[in-house]
Amino acid sequence: MPGMVNRLGALIGMATLLLATGCRADPEPPATEAPRGSSAQSLTVAGVERTYRLYVPPALADDTPVALVVMMHGGFGTGQQAEDAYGWNAKADAAGFVVAYPDGVNRAWSVGGGCCGHPGRQGTNDVTVIEAIVDAIMAALPVDPARVYATGMSNGAMMSYRLACDSTRFAAVAPVAGTLMADCPAPKPVSLLHIHGLADDNVPFDGRPGTGFAKVDGPPVATSIDLWRAPCAAPTETTAGPVTTAKSACPGKREVTLTTIAGAGHQWPGGESKPVLEKAMGIDPPSTALDATAVIWDFFADHPG
Repeated sequence: MPGMVNRLGALIGMATLLLATGCRADPEPPATEAPRGSSAQSLTVAGVERTYRLYVPPALADDTPVALVVMMHGGFGTGQQAEDAYGWNAKADAAGFVVAYPDGVNRAWSVGGGCCGHPGRQGTNDVTVIEAIVDAIMAALPVDPARVYATGMSNGAMMSYRLACDSTRFAAVAPVAGTLMADCPAPKPVSLLHIHGLADDNVPFDGRPGTGFAKVDGPPVATSIDLWRAPCAAPTETTAGPVTTAKSACPGKREVTLTTIAGAGHQWPGGESKPVLEKAMGIDPPSTALDATAVIWDFFADHPG
């Protein structure tokens, strides 16, 4: 196993150097060795060390192209927290894909509009960071470039919107409990699934100012969705209990879907519940009406690039 970790570290270092010098290597065969299970990784982007967790299912074949899901934590969260809370490792084991859990600087992501935290104030280019992480993983594992996806919670959801605006690396994105925080004049042609609780007071669905620490004052979720839905067919809406889903078929076999949950607050639906912490800090409990991880993976699997 140490030899596998060293090999991944060397490949990541090579990818980082190429990004820093603005060069790209000729395509090489994917590595046949990679660390299995969960591991801590790092790379340097624009002179700053950035860290992330990487999960590779133990049963994953060395030479079979796989999908990559980038899961971005919310404000005050970490990659480790996201890995522990949202069930993506278990889903990766069952479906055979790889998951990356990046860490934002000071537990936040720069998503435009001055949000959020230190990265937002400094204008950190987190899009470049996420792309560098994707490149490093692709240098070490047989990731299918047509099946690279991004999802995130809250501030991480806002980051997934930024990737859908500013990057061409992702086939589909799935924001949860977030919104688009800055202009997006040229949305990329990706499939998009947005999941939102209608009782979310931190990032309110209707766009009114939020009550959380960041005082998010973003546009209504419908305004964000409409940027990607513009060239698509009118949505078809279905309701099952508190869950309403509006799907739009789009050119190029894309899909834009909005899923709302009546009564759900600012949490990852189906995520790990921590009643003591929720009570002590006034945090919304995760909705049990929907398993967001399962729904998002099914959406991703149905929408390769």
